[in-house]
Amino acid sequence: MSPLIDASDRIGPATPAPPHSSASNPKRSPAGALADPRVRLAAGTVVMLATAIAARRNHVSRCEATAFQAVNCLPDSLYPPAWVIMQLGTLGAAPASAGAAWLAGDRELAGRLLVGGTATWALSKLVKRAVGRPRPAILIPGTRRRGPDAAGLGYLSGHAGVAVALGAAALPRLSPAARVLALTAIPAVGLSRVYVGAHLPLDIAGGAALGLAIDAALALAHEMARGAPGPAGPFTG
Repeated sequence: MSPLIDASDRIGPATPAPPHSSASNPKRSPAGALADPRVRLAAGTVVMLATAIAARRNHVSRCEATAFQAVNCLPDSLYPPAWVIMQLGTLGAAPASAGAAWLAGDRELAGRLLVGGTATWALSKLVKRAVGRPRPAILIPGTRRRGPDAAGLGYLSGHAGVAVALGAAALPRLSPAARVLALTAIPAVGLSRVYVGAHLPLDIAGGAALGLAIDAALALAHEMARGAPGPAGPFTG
């Protein structure tokens, strides 16, 4: 009679996860996919083109109008903190954040912040002219405008674009607590622009997509320049 075989011997060592599983290939998860700047560049470009096409009609859908009014009609008492948050998406935020990175000893990040934020702001002006969508006050009667009236055209939001470009570049270098703050502040910049009556939701989405695409393009350029393989963590490059 052959000796009894222990169950663990019969089963053998744990079978490794197949190559296509998200456990062995983190880039197949949504967060892992965003680790690839090519994915971010493609996603940003597609979203920007889609929102630009919709915005060119100068028609505000019922869904977009409802979302706009839900934010724009919030209490006036929120304006002071909203104004502070908006400054994170201004052109001045690019050199300010770059200076902070430089003082922290991260010159590579400093350059990426300066170039990414400035390029996003400049390109947003070109896209505005190409699309030609007016500000919300022209498209939606009863729009509440807070603070100085925003000049120029509506689509897309340069503030949202700069905030995303700077955030995408800085996130990998931040501590866990700082990442939480950044991930809260980035969408808050866009919401604040809706709150003051400067932009519609499509404007914010298009601006965010532009910022994501610009930072991804810079990450790709840096990756090709150093001849290194793709990044291994979210939003790196």
